[in-house]
Amino acid sequence: MSDYMLAFIQGSEWLIIGLAILLLFGAKKLPELARGLGKGIREFKKASSDIGDELNRPDYEDGYDRQGRRQRPIEDRPEKPAQAEVEEKSKAENVKSTSEPKA
Repeated sequence: MSDYMLAFIQGSEWLIIGLAILLLFGAKKLPELARGLGKGIREFKKASSDIGDELNRPDYEDGYDRQGRRQRPIEDRPEKPAQAEVEEKSKAENVKSTSEPKA
């Protein structure tokens, strides 16, 4: 069924569709179905707005511009502390090995 066909459904036809749904699900189930549908729509809207807010946040920086190019060179990034620590240990070991006399 296309949107074109739904646009031409008149009031009496909607009444028949509503009665058919009432017969299929029963009067006790309809409020539960409507409540569940409302919660689902509300959660979907909230999730989509959260994603949009996250992507449009001004402090959001992933390192790329809109064309997919890096915004800043890799050399400008701060060095990771773990890398600096490993380099210091290796330098200290090199100094120890060169300062010890060979037997």
